[in-house]
Amino acid sequence: MKQFFLIFVLFLSFSTFSQTADEPIKIETSVKKISETEYDIVFSATLFKGWYLYSQYNPDEASLPLEITIQQGETGYKLVGKADEKDTFKKYSDIWEKVEIVFKEKALITQRIELTNKDITQIKLNFFGQVCETACINIDEDFSFSLSGNTIKEKVSIDDKSKNLTNKLQLNLKNTSLLKNSTEKESESSNGLFSIFFLGFVGGLLALLTPCVFPMIPLTVSFFTKQSKNKKKGVFNAILYGVFIVLIYILLSLPFHFLDNLDPEILNTISTNVWLNMFFFVVLVFFAFSFFGFYEITLPSSWGNKMDSASSVGGIIGIFFMALTLAIVSFSCTGPILGSLLAGSLTSDGGATQLTAGMTGFGLALALPFALFALFPSWLNSLPKSGGWLNTTKVVLGFLELALAFKFLSNADLVAHWDLLKREVFIGIWVVIFIGLALYLFAKIKFPHDSPIKKLSFSRISFGVLIISFIIYISPGVLKNPTWNLSLLSGFPPPQFYSIYEQESNCPLGLNCYKDFDEGLAAAKETNKPILLDFTGWACVNCRKMEENVWSEPDIYQTLKDDYILISLYIDDNEKELPKEEQFDFLKKNGKVKKIETVGDKWSTFQVINFKNASQPFYVLLSPDLEVLNNTQQYTDRDTFYNWLQEGLQAFNKK
Repeated sequence: MKQFFLIFVLFLSFSTFSQTADEPIKIETSVKKISETEYDIVFSATLFKGWYLYSQYNPDEASLPLEITIQQGETGYKLVGKADEKDTFKKYSDIWEKVEIVFKEKALITQRIELTNKDITQIKLNFFGQVCETACINIDEDFSFSLSGNTIKEKVSIDDKSKNLTNKLQLNLKNTSLLKNSTEKESESSNGLFSIFFLGFVGGLLALLTPCVFPMIPLTVSFFTKQSKNKKKGVFNAILYGVFIVLIYILLSLPFHFLDNLDPEILNTISTNVWLNMFFFVVLVFFAFSFFGFYEITLPSSWGNKMDSASSVGGIIGIFFMALTLAIVSFSCTGPILGSLLAGSLTSDGGATQLTAGMTGFGLALALPFALFALFPSWLNSLPKSGGWLNTTKVVLGFLELALAFKFLSNADLVAHWDLLKREVFIGIWVVIFIGLALYLFAKIKFPHDSPIKKLSFSRISFGVLIISFIIYISPGVLKNPTWNLSLLSGFPPPQFYSIYEQESNCPLGLNCYKDFDEGLAAAKETNKPILLDFTGWACVNCRKMEENVWSEPDIYQTLKDDYILISLYIDDNEKELPKEEQFDFLKKNGKVKKIETVGDKWSTFQVINFKNASQPFYVLLSPDLEVLNNTQQYTDRDTFYNWLQEGLQAFNKK
């Protein structure tokens, strides 16, 4: 057991202590009166060194976020917004590939309560959270607070039915010394930031090839190089102009940092928020049709006129307003690309930091030509002339925006379980969109601002052939048994089991699996095969990546199919209630009670009781007599997982 450091209690009305051997966190509570109807409930926690408590603003599809709620059945008071948090940190998780928000060593959490009934003298709250180090433990505790300042001690007990059902969850595991799993490693999120920066840079390069921006390059560079008699000063001004372009796009991301600090949940939950995904879908479709030329999205012309007037001031200030004028007048072309960048970076759970990285890349790509052509003016002669190809670029971007829009609609459909955009439907829509793009490239369809085409250019034909190749690649995805696996798109379309076709199995990759531990254990005993116990989740991104990219490897798939009994337990299956006779109260070692009412409640508690872990994916290899065969495993690569399975088989065969 690791050392931990005590923290001082800030408010000393009274304190409640809770800590057990398997919960490396000590929570002290107190009450502070604000007014006749408002009170602050303070949770002051100390954690063992190396352990983390996750914030209530932690990203979805990662470690479980903190929740403070009113206990079921209690009335006469309400929560005033979310709790105030002090001393949080951000750390990157390799397991979840997300920036997580955590407390370490200490946590101060203050929840304001407002009385709706002034006669209330007691408040009951539930504190739910997750603490992790080499393992993860769920903290699910009920607290009672006396508004008079007296400590409340309640004797907690459960009935015989609950005791019996609790005992059924406890496994008599053997060789438990192997219950060690891969841990989350803290690392800088530089790779993720660089990826977003690169995508932003590519977006900026595409924006350069639009009719709103491209013609501005020679005009602006010529203005700077000819404006000043001093050539060096003209070059300096052009470079400064480019620096200001980058700065302006960075400044556009700053409001999101304010929102991120005010409420990180605004940004971090976008990826699984149904209505925000629907909003992005509508916005991107709107942008796509503007690129097609049916209408233009522009900022008020007065803005551009004012900035243009301001640029006549001259000097550094004038150059800044010239850069701002470019950003405004080019918005009809850059806006849709920036909208996609905004949606993509925010839904990647990096929040405002990744958005700033993307905006920096976008601004740099726009700025580079102005600086480079000012340094090497002769290069201007090599620029292609403006023409119909600029509008072609816009239309192509419109098709790509339209395809991207359906990804956000798919996110909403998966989270809400609408069953509308199944995998084959999604791929079918993409086939139609890219067929439309191919027809456009071969001049079979036209859009409002297209110029007459006398002869197809080599680049247009080449790109058209590339699009046809892509259509051929994705088309088998609409069939029940695709000719090949769309591994290049892994994680982008809906998962393979989310299908319009009737599946032989509702398990990953069509494998046989059990979704009840007792049923799977019985099958293992009957066939004398080892068990792969798979703790997973419906909304678990890394679970899907493991299934589609690792489990699908032929040797791993065959091993899972032939040599193991697969038991997949979904810990987030909280929409499916257990039968009344299977619902019970679980009495934890610290004297607190957790109500087990859903399938997800049952299997998440089962995981914590037996394996002291609450992360997904989480894999355990067991023999039919419940001997642990190998160290536990989490999200990993193909070779590591294959070797891990083989080591488990060797240990089983030795028996």
